[in-house]
Amino acid sequence: MSISAISLAFKKSKEEKRSALLTYTVAGDNTKKKSLEILNAISKYVDICELGFPHNTPIADGGQIQTASYRAIKNGIKMKDVFEIVRKFKKKNTKPLILMGYYNMIYQYGENKFLKKCKKVGVNGLIVVDLPWPDNLTFAKRCKINSISFVQLLSPTTSKTRMKKIINNSHEMIYYISMLSTTGGKLKVSPKEILKNYGKIKKIIKNRKKNLVIGFGITSQNISSFKSSDGCVVGSEICKKITKSIKNRQNPVINVSSMVKNLRAKLS
Repeated sequence: MSISAISLAFKKSKEEKRSALLTYTVAGDNTKKKSLEILNAISKYVDICELGFPHNTPIADGGQIQTASYRAIKNGIKMKDVFEIVRKFKKKNTKPLILMGYYNMIYQYGENKFLKKCKKVGVNGLIVVDLPWPDNLTFAKRCKINSISFVQLLSPTTSKTRMKKIINNSHEMIYYISMLSTTGGKLKVSPKEILKNYGKIKKIIKNRKKNLVIGFGITSQNISSFKSSDGCVVGSEICKKITKSIKNRQNPVINVSSMVKNLRAKLS
């Protein structure tokens, strides 16, 4: 079986003795064209791109990502447009892309149809925020059949027994939610405490082929503290930069690209 693009990205970052950088942007923010331009620009510095499909009630997302989602929806973004952005990005780019969103939209689109389309346009992975284990087992298997990695989520309140089962059923990447909050919240616990919990999970994982990334509350200010992790996810700060760029009538592509370049430098 060939190694996946996601596994290769982590393999590369580990060989370079650094944490992988994962970024999150919303498809269609602030326009379909600009969204693709941002993806292309930041892919030079990013190991894995996460792309959110906009939802009008994003329950796990804080203010910055909600604003980005509403902007995209207001601009008329549809699921077919999200797939088109992915298709155009993957046509010229080998960087792994993970789609992130909510199950309701997948259900409405049709599970099998959605997964076939993901495979066709080059989606490498899926994060479905509101489809927890064990409810996601059947869907995760369908993802694997279509050569798509399903990313399981762990949080500080996940019991050890449940955690072992989730890890056992996970694919090559697991997402650790650093704190009990929506995205973009200020860190309620110290990086030291987060890394302590992270270390405990890594001991349970054992399998070196399974990579554990940290998300929620990661910013330019604190990302250096997480250099020992397999990977760090930055999302809300990027969405905030897009908002600020629009407000100041600046080019979000240039501003976000510069910011992501800085994030990468802090992990090296």
